[in-house]
Amino acid sequence: MSFTEKRPKGLTRRNFIKGTAAGAVGGMVAGAAGTLLAASPAPAAKEALCAELVKMRGHEGDMIDAYLARPTGPDPYPGVVVIHHMPGWDEATKEITRKFAYHGYAAISPDLHFREGKGTPEANSASVAAAGGMPDNRTMGDVEGAIRQLRALPYVNGKVGIIGYCSGGRQVYLAACTLKGIDAAVACYPGGVAEGPARLNARQPVDPFDYTKDLSCPLLGLFGKEDKRPSPEHMAKTEAELKKWGKTYEFHAYDKAAHAFFAVDRESYRPSAAVDGWKQVFKWFEKYLR
Repeated sequence: MSFTEKRPKGLTRRNFIKGTAAGAVGGMVAGAAGTLLAASPAPAAKEALCAELVKMRGHEGDMIDAYLARPTGPDPYPGVVVIHHMPGWDEATKEITRKFAYHGYAAISPDLHFREGKGTPEANSASVAAAGGMPDNRTMGDVEGAIRQLRALPYVNGKVGIIGYCSGGRQVYLAACTLKGIDAAVACYPGGVAEGPARLNARQPVDPFDYTKDLSCPLLGLFGKEDKRPSPEHMAKTEAELKKWGKTYEFHAYDKAAHAFFAVDRESYRPSAAVDGWKQVFKWFEKYLR
């Protein structure tokens, strides 16, 4: 059976063949009965992204690992530094980094536990915990290096935000008060802020709360009302201090949510809080990074 016998009435053989060939690139394709069907449109630009392991210069010029993800659609994009939680530079952290790329950001997550050299996120995290936590000066050096790395990329629009979870939320608060060049910050259940001196040590000698007057960018805080660290009291104390110094901030506290309510791989996950939390995150970064 020839093309001529099955082509629709009024369509020349040449145009019919051209139409079927165009199907591979979004043109017309022939249906089972010889009718012309529109090919499925190409996926939206944000559906395509690039993610890879890279090296970056951190504290005192150390070369450490980082995970970089970005869209492949038209640039430029805002930048986001993802500061991982205490369980480490793990699969969940990389998933979050890719989520930002999906939503149109160039995101980088430095491995803050890289120097432990234990081979797995769990072992590195245990090593850090046993030593008294991450040294603040080294962490700030690594975060500053990640900010520099983003700003040097030709497809970044010049604006960089930071986000962190748990201990990473504490580090976000500290970075937003002590580092320059941050355009917006998001602290998710930042344990260790506004706690006072009880848990301070040589590695973490100052409560980030004490630097609140130096906060240099808009801050979004996301909390669970059933959390113990930070507790609602810690949140209220931090909010009062931010108001005292006239800082730009926004806090959201969620019912029936405790610590790590964003963590889809843990029992603490709370879908309603996490879904709204992500909405607040992207609204915040859209406002201050676009």
